[in-house]
Order: sequence, then C-alpha cells, then structure tokens
Amino acid sequence: MSEAVIAQKSPIPVEVKAGKSYFWCYCGRSAKQPFCDGSHKDTGLSPVKYTAERDGRVFFCACKQTGKVPLCDGTHSGL
Repeated sequence: MSEAVIAQKSPIPVEVKAGKSYFWCYCGRSAKQPFCDGSHKDTGLSPVKYTAERDGRVFFCACKQTGKVPLCDGTHSGL
C-alpha cells in the first residue's frame, strides 16, 4: 500500500449540494483535486465518499493527513 501524497498544504473550498455525493481523492495523485480521477489505481488507496448534509461551502483536505476525512481539520498547519 502506498502512502498518500500531499496535494497542497491548504484546504480546498467547494460549494456542495445537499444529498449529492462527492468522491474525495485520498491518494493525493488526482489532477482534479480534491476529487478522484482514478489515479489511485495500484496504490492500495481508495477514494472516500462524502455526501453533503446541506447546501454550502465545505473545506476538503488537500494535505491528506486530516483526522476528519475528507474534511480539513487544520493538520496542514503543522506540516
């Protein structure tokens, strides 16, 4: 199993729609950050499904080190 790659050291804000599912890139290799584009193939890592509870802005983790997967918890500040 590969380790996740840090895509960037700041969260990515995204406007989400209630009830819609999003697939967060966990491997850090996707060119469509913060979402999966299939780049995780052969890494042993898989995308994480996130379903929005309400319309609004959420901050997806881009450092891939969050303890609140897939949302940012500020871990990037210590990297």
